[in-house]
Amino acid sequence: MDLGHPLEFGAFITPHNSWGPTADSGHTTGDPLAPVRLAQHSEAVGLDLVAFQDHPYQPRFHETWTLLSWVAGQTDRIRLAPSVINVPMRQPAVLAKAAASLDLLSHGRLQLALGAGHFWDAMESMGTRRLQPGESIDALEEAIDILRGVWAAGERNPLRTNGVHHRVDGVVRGPAPAHTLPIWVGGGKPRMLDLIGRLADGWVIPGGTVGLGDLSATGRAVDEAAIKAGRDPREIRRIANVSGSFDARRRGFLQGPATQWVEQLLPVVLDDGVGTVVLASDGPAAIETFAGEVVPALREAVAAERERRGTETRTITSTFVRVQRHVGIDYDSVPAPLAHGAVEPGDAAYARHRSTYLRGGSPGLVLRPRDVGEVAESVRWAGTQPVPLSVRSGGHGISGRSTNRGGIIIDLGRLREIEVLDPATRRVRIGPGARWGEVAAALAPRGWAITSGDYGGVGVGGLATAGGIGFLGRLQGLTIDRLRAVEMVLADGSMVRASESENRDLFWGVRGAGFLLGIVTSFEFEAGEVGDIGFGQLVHDVTSDVAGFLVRWGAAVEGSPRDTTSFLIMGPPRNGRVVAQTMNVVASDDAERILARLQVLAGVAPLIGQQAQIMPYAALVAAPPSAHDAQGQPVARSGLLDHVSPGFAKQAADLLHSGSVHFFQIRALGGATQDMTPDATAFAHRSARFSVVAMGASHSRLDRVWDALAHHFDGLYVSFDTDRRPERVGDAFPPATLERLRALKRTYDPGNVFRDNVQIEPTQP
Repeated sequence: MDLGHPLEFGAFITPHNSWGPTADSGHTTGDPLAPVRLAQHSEAVGLDLVAFQDHPYQPRFHETWTLLSWVAGQTDRIRLAPSVINVPMRQPAVLAKAAASLDLLSHGRLQLALGAGHFWDAMESMGTRRLQPGESIDALEEAIDILRGVWAAGERNPLRTNGVHHRVDGVVRGPAPAHTLPIWVGGGKPRMLDLIGRLADGWVIPGGTVGLGDLSATGRAVDEAAIKAGRDPREIRRIANVSGSFDARRRGFLQGPATQWVEQLLPVVLDDGVGTVVLASDGPAAIETFAGEVVPALREAVAAERERRGTETRTITSTFVRVQRHVGIDYDSVPAPLAHGAVEPGDAAYARHRSTYLRGGSPGLVLRPRDVGEVAESVRWAGTQPVPLSVRSGGHGISGRSTNRGGIIIDLGRLREIEVLDPATRRVRIGPGARWGEVAAALAPRGWAITSGDYGGVGVGGLATAGGIGFLGRLQGLTIDRLRAVEMVLADGSMVRASESENRDLFWGVRGAGFLLGIVTSFEFEAGEVGDIGFGQLVHDVTSDVAGFLVRWGAAVEGSPRDTTSFLIMGPPRNGRVVAQTMNVVASDDAERILARLQVLAGVAPLIGQQAQIMPYAALVAAPPSAHDAQGQPVARSGLLDHVSPGFAKQAADLLHSGSVHFFQIRALGGATQDMTPDATAFAHRSARFSVVAMGASHSRLDRVWDALAHHFDGLYVSFDTDRRPERVGDAFPPATLERLRALKRTYDPGNVFRDNVQIEPTQP
């Protein structure tokens, strides 16, 4: 039976280390890199896989795991497999971590094939306890459970198993491999075939070419075991190691020219279900002939016969993944281009994609489109599914709304290009998945910068559709004020361009509420000229007069020139002491100017710490590693403030002493952020000179103290607020702005597809 697997071809190379005894009891050494060069040759001629046997007791063989690691570092594309790894000689939890590490280092190129052990006398000589045949299979089953348990990095609880042969007690799970690592198992005895059918993702057929003669019976045993376990037999890839000769003078199976190999391997694929054919050879010429003459011809013959028979070529998702799927999503209907790279709960990569910087999530599916066309297809398909839809660029937003529970995420992380369009006007095109630290690094050599936030890990897409309150804000305005055009995908999957001259109404809405109207797939910004900047960190003891400090700091900020932006961070009292830290950016490399600006800010309260330096802006907002693994839910409230008045300062001081807040920040606005009129963009709160945010552990407690401050605020910043009460919509958007946005929703998103950030219903016609 043809299992319909995409065909794979590889080389099985002897792991010679070229060491051995001579007749006079001396030793000779040759080239220990010979198998590495054969692996490189296999990659160069186009093979998919290179495999090495695992016999660590052989003095003339490399230790296989070390060899695989070296080969991984010396190749770029070809996949790597131990075939098969000697499990009784390797502690399963350590093997799991080693396999995951190698898979990560090789960018997802490992295939793990396991064996229950052989040559027990030699294994005993190295300290391995001899197992009886039945015991070795039981031990292998326990090892497989441990491997998958360690790789389940999304599980928070430590792994504990109490097997007869393998036990672990509190192993911390992870790392997860780079991809969902298939477990292949080699063997041909009845109990092993049963284990393969129940638990394996692939079957390494024993006996080499000879083993192919008995595939009808043994293959049927694997299929029956799979069906009995509730699995689809097509989940299990069949791997055949073959050998032979291309000498036309020979006779027999795989003894002759390449055309004969194709004829004889064709039924092995179409009748016996083999999907991976691996040539056992240490001859470069044989490997090249196999790759150049057998592989393409066999691929063509199989494709033609499958088309004639109506057999679909596809990979069946493993039962071990499918059982973790969420209700409400039709996984089998995901378009093929989107399925490539998509992540679902049973996948190894799920732990790296489920959560954001501050919010733990459990989405049912994460789509990771590679281009604009796939974004459009993602939107169209997601619109057919009756589950929540979230859109993610960098996953950093304080609101935490780029993940969900049980729904779909469209992750734009692959759309991260940064391109200079016009050096004369400093116009740059940036993808939504780029992070602002990467943008700063790309623009720095030209002496350019675009104001963003205060952290380089923030994604472009979320920030640049909401506002963007950054370290250069008083000099350059909001991030959206530097925006000149966008390309975006709308709710129906259509693609449009918006600017001041094209779809002006949409361009207005994108700048401040773009997350309500579609998915921006490309931003065009006008960068500003920014060289090195002055950065000063000032730490004040404000215990005796929190309110007075806030008023004085606010006045100092308002009185500062536009080249100076200050962010303030405070927390609750610690050991009776209240400390305030300000991070201050002066857009200049002139030391005297920087010191003059900082001295004004330093004089508002007694200093207990200070640091100032001249540095590249890109160094200030350098991008950290991008993976997020948050737990729980963020609790944050936001408000926009015209002035730090004495009344506000007193209530803010009370807030800090309430026990309901663990983080309190005020970011300076004003300056260039007030150059735009309130109706110029959907971010209408242009009178605001400060953005205030507080975070706590409980919404009920935080809301109670925060709502008491509400009369001081004129609006809020949507990216910093997690409150879902409907009145927050009116705080974010004044009446005229809100009405205009509702009209845009009716035009561009009448079905309210994009509703996960802020819920605005389209106006009725």
